[in-house]
Amino acid sequence: MANLNIPNTKDRTLDAFKGRMIGGGARPNLFECELFFPADAIPENTSSDELEDKSRFLVKAAQLPASNITPIQIPFRGRNLKIAGDRTFDPWTVTVINDVDFTIRTAFERWMNLINKHEDNSGLTNSNDYQRDVFVRQLGRSSLGGPTPISATQVPVLKQYRFYSVFPTNVSDIPLSYDSSDSIEEFTVEMQVQWWDALNPDGTTQLGTNS
Repeated sequence: MANLNIPNTKDRTLDAFKGRMIGGGARPNLFECELFFPADAIPENTSSDELEDKSRFLVKAAQLPASNITPIQIPFRGRNLKIAGDRTFDPWTVTVINDVDFTIRTAFERWMNLINKHEDNSGLTNSNDYQRDVFVRQLGRSSLGGPTPISATQVPVLKQYRFYSVFPTNVSDIPLSYDSSDSIEEFTVEMQVQWWDALNPDGTTQLGTNS
């Protein structure tokens, strides 16, 4: 009979589990997004730096991306052989807090109008003119292996993702109601993604290269 190599009981203790929870675990509320916009999408009296900086604080929800490879099933004598097909990339959606100057919403509305105008079916045809790269970063309470807590100015990046050549395809409505109180407006934006890369805190890729 094969030796199952059952691990020692000490590897199943609470202390063993705690020792493997490096940094206490990544927290879903510690993140930031950095959005970049085409120059003509930036609202009047707003600089690109102001808009990008505002996005780091007013994007209140996003996602770390899924990784998808579609399987190809080949029938063989009552069974299916599965081999790897093509990679697909899901749309990326962010939720934005709406401030009173509507800066981010206006920028997205202008961005979409560059792609396809409201009054007719014209718009930019060169994808380089309307696609931009954006980032989402997982933040930590302390640097890996470092002391806790740390100051707000030293919040470390644990991991980041760069979405390449994105563009918005939906800016959601904002419901209005007399019954709404003690709340701030929010809206979502869905963006199409060409591909993404997983990056170390210093910006180098984590995915390596195929040899």
